[in-house]
Amino acid sequence: MQLIWLRSDLRIDDNSALSAACERGPTVALWLASPGQWQAHDDAACKVDFWLRNLRDLRQSLEKLNIPLLIRTIDTWDEAAPAVLKVCRQHAIEAVHWNDEYGINENNRDQATRTLLEASGIQAHSYLDQLLFRPGTILTRSGDYFQVFSQFKKVCLEHLHRSPPSQASRVKRQAPLEIASDPIPQHIEGFDTPPHTLSQHWPAGEEEAQARLSRFLDETVDDYQHLRDLPAKPGTSQLSAYLAAGVISPRQCLHAALASNRGEFDSGSSGIQTWINELLWREFYKHILTGYPQVSRHRAFRAQTEALPWRDAPADLEAWEQGRTGFPIIDAAMRQLLHTGWMHNRLRMIVAMFLSKNLLIDWRKGERHFMRHLIDGDLAANNGGWQWSASTGTDAVPYFRIFNPVSQSQRFDPQGAFIRHWLPELSGEDEKNIHQPMKVTDLLVNNSYHSPIVDLSSSRKRALEAFKGLPRRSDQRAAN
Repeated sequence: MQLIWLRSDLRIDDNSALSAACERGPTVALWLASPGQWQAHDDAACKVDFWLRNLRDLRQSLEKLNIPLLIRTIDTWDEAAPAVLKVCRQHAIEAVHWNDEYGINENNRDQATRTLLEASGIQAHSYLDQLLFRPGTILTRSGDYFQVFSQFKKVCLEHLHRSPPSQASRVKRQAPLEIASDPIPQHIEGFDTPPHTLSQHWPAGEEEAQARLSRFLDETVDDYQHLRDLPAKPGTSQLSAYLAAGVISPRQCLHAALASNRGEFDSGSSGIQTWINELLWREFYKHILTGYPQVSRHRAFRAQTEALPWRDAPADLEAWEQGRTGFPIIDAAMRQLLHTGWMHNRLRMIVAMFLSKNLLIDWRKGERHFMRHLIDGDLAANNGGWQWSASTGTDAVPYFRIFNPVSQSQRFDPQGAFIRHWLPELSGEDEKNIHQPMKVTDLLVNNSYHSPIVDLSSSRKRALEAFKGLPRRSDQRAAN
């Protein structure tokens, strides 16, 4: 008997570990709920709910294949190894299969499980699944992990040209087993059930993920290069939550994109090239997580930026979190996050830079707030994006390039459509004033909108002085 230990790979198709397990013999599936670990990782309630909804869909798919799904609850990953071993002994399991995850805690969990299983005479097999390339296989000439995305991307494309990753073989229906599936919990203690509107916006299941992919490639991708920066337009794939939970794989995305572009990576549709670029950014940050483990420990990638004089400003942080900074594009973006569990990528950069530069508040506080609310929360991508915006990370934006939220708003939401949707109190403003309501005194006098919590010019100067005061850049390897 084989056991597939499901984690962030909640799908049947193109699932490396599931496919390998089923090829070796009768298979049982296991999923571990670990609420204490999720709370320690700041996982959002909407993300946990998304996992549970996808598990219900996955259980139906597994039942059609006669694969029982077992659910066990532990507190933290320290308990994972004995919990897996107990299931193995209950069902005479010969080998356990899982798909690799990345990060210090994930690696420690898997190493402990492998050690315990092998000491108990049970085989343990892990597989590359949530990435196109195994970390450690895309390296510089000197054998180090890349720190610059453009160089990483170039090597990835060279590898992909030579041999695109093949998808896992389809799983066949097996003979029925006398093992009953466990019920999927309706909710997990400590994680509130999100409003119904959120589940409507993010329906569960592989079918939904594949439909989104097809719709994006059929209707949007050719204009993606332009549309992806406009938050009022449906210009992105809306697949990030499905990728984070493993309801769709990056290989499936890559193969579908290539099929829409005559098999080309770097010619043909500029939209598809740009989207493949985004898949590789996701890849890059996962490799960074492995190559530079300090980022899993809440440390800055660039060690010298640990000396930044961050402000302790709880009132400013709270205003930012709740969307009442007095800057419409910031407030609209933060309200989008609170209501949908998602934020447009252009806006993620704008609000992150506003917090870390204009407010000079430690980027880690923003990173945590995002993780606590994002349905697509992913340590590697979230940390990478925050450190990029804060100029503390790999391939980061130069510290002196600080987005002006007003000009960003005028450029990417010119008619103010996105702002009007999320800030109805400004819906009556014209296209000029909606970006700078601080200049419309009636709004402030009537308390229908907030005064700006910071002056953009002086706060920009403050940020520049803070960065100029840092020690010279040190060798990154010393930060490991």
